Amino acid sequence: MLGDLIDSGVVPVVRLEEIFRQAAASLIVANAHRLNRGEPLILPPADGELRDFYVVAVREADDAHAKLAALVAERIPERFGLDSVADVQVLCPTNRGSVGARTLNDVLRARLNPNPVDTLTRGERIFAVGDRVMQVENDYERDVYNGDLGTLDAIDRNGGWLRVSIDGRALSYRFDEIDALQPAYAVTVHKAQGSEYPAIVLVVARQHGRLLRRDLVYTGLTRARNLAVLLVEGDALERAVRTRPVERRLTRLKRLLESPG
Repeated sequence: MLGDLIDSGVVPVVRLEEIFRQAAASLIVANAHRLNRGEPLILPPADGELRDFYVVAVREADDAHAKLAALVAERIPERFGLDSVADVQVLCPTNRGSVGARTLNDVLRARLNPNPVDTLTRGERIFAVGDRVMQVENDYERDVYNGDLGTLDAIDRNGGWLRVSIDGRALSYRFDEIDALQPAYAVTVHKAQGSEYPAIVLVVARQHGRLLRRDLVYTGLTRARNLAVLLVEGDALERAVRTRPVERRLTRLKRLLESPG
């Protein structure tokens, strides 16, 4: 077996276990390593000093909504000098439910963009002028790609299009192309993979059920460049840290190692 070969020294392995550079002071980095090992996370001491990692306890969905809105709209901008819309990305495991991305987008829009000049509804999604939006598929003609973030600048109902600014470029989308976009005050951890943000707020609630996994929390946490806040209900974080993903290896490595030739 591959594990036996590794233990015997036949297959050389290097394990990165020592934390260098900013990690000595960074709870984001330290806790990412602890997540990988399935260990409890380190909480910052209550000494008033600014840290890069915090955990905020919440109760039911209404409490989570209120604390999330206050964090994004007030507390993070005031304490860390970050912009609520441009710098803070809210993450959660799923789109559905009272603490899923769709509902959290509505909660954050009501706080961050309460009086838009126009809105457009498509199915369960609401788009408002001034909203943070995300491109959710690769578009080589427009040169925009899955995960790119922008701002909805205008809706033209007569012309049947909306205008979005992404990376300083004004892009037009016909109404029948709107599936390429989604509101993005809050997005799923899956949609955030491969991206990095100045600050993230990760919502971890009991209703996320089978999605409470160590790898999902790790992915969400490591999207943060400078600040990570976990909004946690009850024992949901503990459950996630304990739960490892089911790994399926779809390779022929085992067969090749066992092959006599």
